[in-house]
Amino acid sequence: MAPPDALLVVIRHAPHGSNWLREGLDAALVAAAFGQPVQLLFMGQGIMALLKEQGSGAPGQKATLPTIDMLEMYDIDKLWVAEGALQSMNLSADSLVEGVTLIADKEVPGLLHQHTKILNF
Repeated sequence: MAPPDALLVVIRHAPHGSNWLREGLDAALVAAAFGQPVQLLFMGQGIMALLKEQGSGAPGQKATLPTIDMLEMYDIDKLWVAEGALQSMNLSADSLVEGVTLIADKEVPGLLHQHTKILNF
């Protein structure tokens, strides 16, 4: 169960090709830095940010994995991953960084319902 005032940041975009993922992570870090409880839900191509083995992006694009690794320093320890996204990309939970929690696609609406503040990236 989410804390009553928790912010849920939904990440749907891959690490490279746009700034959506970076902006979502930055929003989560800023909120957490100001004491807001934050949880992250990775769906669709957003789960690519959690891969242990990541390729580099375009020149000048920052790597995402170091940011993912420091989330715990900001007390962001709930990283939800929609199981359907893993299956659609033929990935296993073992290919993701440690600390993720798998959630069945049918449980996602309930997770969303637990949060009054949601940002979608």
